[in-house]
Amino acid sequence: MNSILKQKNPIEALKTLPLEQLQDVADEIRDAIIETVSKNGGHLASSLGVVELTVALHRVLDSPRDRIIWDVGHQAYAHKLLTGRYDRFGTLRQLNGISGFPKRKESPHDSFGVGHSSTSISAALGIAAARDALHENEKIVAVIGDGSLTGGIAFEALNQAGHLKKDLIVILNDNEMSISPNVGAFSSFLSRQLTSDFFVRMKRETENFLDHVPKIGKDLRRLAKKVEESVKTFLTPGMLFEAFDFDYIGPINGHKLEELVQTLENVSRMDGPILMHVVTTKGKGYVPAETNPSVFHGVGPFNPETGEVQKSAGPLSYTSVFGKTLVDMAEKDDRIVAITAAMPDGTGLIPFAERFPERFYDVGIAEQHAVTFAAGLASRGLRPVVAVYSTFLQRAYDSVIHDVCLQNLPVTFAIDRCGLVGADGPTHHGTFDLSFLRPIPNLVCMVPRDEQELRRAMATGLSHDGPFAFRYPRGSGLGLDLDQSVEPVVIGQGEKLRDGSDAVIAAVGVGVQTALEAAELLAEEGLSLSVLDARFVKPFDAELLVAEAQRCGKVITVEENALMGGFGSAALETLNDYGVLVPVCRFGLPDHFVEQGTQAELRERLGLDAKSLAGTIREFLAGGAVQSKA
Repeated sequence: MNSILKQKNPIEALKTLPLEQLQDVADEIRDAIIETVSKNGGHLASSLGVVELTVALHRVLDSPRDRIIWDVGHQAYAHKLLTGRYDRFGTLRQLNGISGFPKRKESPHDSFGVGHSSTSISAALGIAAARDALHENEKIVAVIGDGSLTGGIAFEALNQAGHLKKDLIVILNDNEMSISPNVGAFSSFLSRQLTSDFFVRMKRETENFLDHVPKIGKDLRRLAKKVEESVKTFLTPGMLFEAFDFDYIGPINGHKLEELVQTLENVSRMDGPILMHVVTTKGKGYVPAETNPSVFHGVGPFNPETGEVQKSAGPLSYTSVFGKTLVDMAEKDDRIVAITAAMPDGTGLIPFAERFPERFYDVGIAEQHAVTFAAGLASRGLRPVVAVYSTFLQRAYDSVIHDVCLQNLPVTFAIDRCGLVGADGPTHHGTFDLSFLRPIPNLVCMVPRDEQELRRAMATGLSHDGPFAFRYPRGSGLGLDLDQSVEPVVIGQGEKLRDGSDAVIAAVGVGVQTALEAAELLAEEGLSLSVLDARFVKPFDAELLVAEAQRCGKVITVEENALMGGFGSAALETLNDYGVLVPVCRFGLPDHFVEQGTQAELRERLGLDAKSLAGTIREFLAGGAVQSKA
């Protein structure tokens, strides 16, 4: 068989193949995914698990006219390969390459841009409602994993979809639930029969007949419905979805193409909201990923022959330092509990979970619940730590304000992956947390510059009787020798790291090290710069900044956060409030979404590396009209 993926229109070619050759296409897709991800890194296990399902979807549906909406989207590599992106697939997740997630501007086959969890059913229902308003008739399919189904927004969408009774297909990709053998083969057979044209027609005609039987017809129909539901309850886990007024179909073996194609063909001819339950195996077809799906969920480059992941030599990551330090602190304070929203490994909490299982909570993909749950714990005297990626904390903003800060509860937010995260791109960069946290009353916000300061931020937060947030980046620290004991710092107190007279650079987080390096470069040219680690975005060390600004006469601010409303804005507000009118140049992230690339590539492109920073500061000190840089 000639390569389907290399053809001009892979989907069109796919539809002409005999059913027995579809597995060859699936095998070719798996080889392409493994080859590219082994070089570039990416989401491997989830993508390998849905290869057959993706082949079946594109065999049956007419994309892009029919719309496929992928939840989260890190399982959409097979979809990209089948929709004409094979020749660019080697650029996956690289600077100027194709995204690791569905992206509307990348392809008309990417019906909806995704990257965060649990949104697919809501988006699909909106698209289905728009279809009906426009008097069109395309099929709308949402593909959601069982993990994403733990998100509350998914159930909100199921509830409305059942109420509206729109023609909508939701495919539950179940790679976690345990399905017993009797549910497997027999239920798969039953589902194919229950979706056949004959059965669907017979069911409608029977319901219509019973409705017209005088006096007892409606009672007979209700009785028949109860019998049907009882049978489904015995054979399948579908009653939950039937309660939302979805027709439940499944479970279906997600790796048997003939069954998938036949069931999808039947389901695509049915009306109303339908949930098709497909059981898959993470990492299917690649033994290392099947054996260790969590390792290969989001993986760096690896040896495709052995599955050995390339270890990055160097200092501990900030995430590792956080996880180890939290265990040490919890040994001494039994009030400390740790909370994650389905990211125990990514947030460094595995050591804590192993050491203190009774004090560890993984709430699933439910960030809003995680924050309010933490507030409840704190209200009874515990010291909860919510470990969360910056980009995911956005989903819990109301809970942070209403349930934690309004009540001034001692919840500590450990905000990982702040600033530029790299290859996952705009859906995962942590670019807004300083801007959205800074206005909230009662909340202290600290930005440590290195591993040692991270540990001190933790000690400060856990000893503070109120809400406390600290943010730290993805990747390795500076390799410092860490102090055995960890002492809190004075809240709101910055630190002067370098003395100078021509200007002062005030920075936070990773920007501090960049500022120090830029100051060294400029010192070689005879320019003298003072460098401050502000440490806190709120409360701001006004006394330190004002004194240095008045002495030096010019101010530069550096942060890896959106310029709008971030640390630089706080510095400007402070100078204005104290009546200090000096020139200010701000460095930070731009007012547009930053694309994917390595952290180093993106910092250079955005002028946030030491060399670029030094060059712009040179212009600024020379009196040039330098705008805030991003």
